[in-house]
Formats: sequence, C-alpha cells, structure tokens
Amino acid sequence: MNRTANVVRMQLINKKIFVWLPLTIFGAAFAISLIIYGAIYASVSDLTDPIYGGASQAPLWYFAVIGIQAMSLTFPFSQAMSVTRREFYLGTTLTALLASIGLAVLYVIGGLIEKATDGWGIDGYFFAVPWIWNQGPAAAGLLYFMAPMLTFTIGFFAATVYKRFGMLTLVLIGIGLAAAIALAILGISLGGGWPAVGRWFTGLTPVAVGGYGLVLVAALSGVSYATLRRAIP
Repeated sequence: MNRTANVVRMQLINKKIFVWLPLTIFGAAFAISLIIYGAIYASVSDLTDPIYGGASQAPLWYFAVIGIQAMSLTFPFSQAMSVTRREFYLGTTLTALLASIGLAVLYVIGGLIEKATDGWGIDGYFFAVPWIWNQGPAAAGLLYFMAPMLTFTIGFFAATVYKRFGMLTLVLIGIGLAAAIALAILGISLGGGWPAVGRWFTGLTPVAVGGYGLVLVAALSGVSYATLRRAIP
C-alpha cells in the first residue's frame, strides 16, 4: 500500500498535469462562458429562455490527455525506481480517481450555486445542465465523476497499447473501431432500427449513463492492466 501511495506522490510531483492544467481549463471555460452569457443577457431585451453552453465539457475531455501523460511520462521513471507494474497501475488509477472526484465535487457545488442564484443572476448555466440534473445532485455528481474517469481510462489505454505494441497497432485499433461503428450504422439503417435506437437514447437517465460509463471504465481498465504487464518502459 505504501508503494502504491508512493506512485500517487510520483504522479503528483508535476502537479500541473493532474491539478493545475485541469483547473486552468476549468476556470477559463467557466469565465469565458459567463462573459458570453452576460453579453447575451445584456444585449437581448426579450430573452425568455435560460442560456446554456457546452464549454463545461472542456476539463472532462482533457482527462484523456492526462491518461496519456500519466502513462507515457511517468511509467519509464517508475520502472527505474523498481516500482512493479501492478503498483504503478494501482497508484495511477487512484490518482485519477481522486482527481475525478475533486472535479465532480466542483461541478456539483457549481450547479447548486447556479440553481440558488438563478444562473448567477443572468439565467446562464455552466454546471446545471437540465438533463444531467434531472435526477438530482447525486446523479449529476455520478455523471461528472464518470466522464473524466472514462476519458482518462481511454487515454491511458491508448498510451499502454502504444508502449506495448507501437503506433501501427494503435492506429489499426482506431480504424477497427471506426469500421465497427460504420457497420453498425449501416446495419441499423438497413434494418430501419433508428426509431428504436432513438427511443433507447431518449430513455436513458443520468444514473444509467453513469453506470454504463463505469462498466466501460472497468472493462478498459482490465485490458489496460493486462497490456501494461508486458509494456516496454
């Protein structure tokens, strides 16, 4: 356990990867959104609908970059320090878990403030997106936790495949996924299944999406660990 904690400290030596860059992106996206919301609120006299934007996704997507860097920058150093692959994996995953929880807490607190202030007094919402908050703050927190964990895991998985098999294999996996999606779209179109697909998507709840996402996180994590065991530093 102590060696796993050492990996957490190792990942946080360069705090800008897990802490400062996500917070910078978070703060910049929030500030720019508020400026835009304020401009719309001040310039549109007959505004009746709340103002929403998609900038709140920016810090969540950045966790894919964190996953790549956590593997590619720190893994070689960890092996030189005689850290086992299992300890490196557990420590890195724990670091991502803590960072994702921290980000989710910020989003939930921000959403509660937005609801209490009617969108910062200008009816503009960065955190409290209606569908995400349909089942309350706990469900929103689950979704906001799942999203960075999923993007981190995807980035970590990609970096692990690159370390183990090289760029060609990584590109082939990407092509295979794109081909599978294209074939699925073709099959649904030929079978007239889009209405059913649409009903399934519209019937999803934040808790369901959060749960499905965490299942995918678990699956990708298992594959990543199996690949990491034979990865070359």
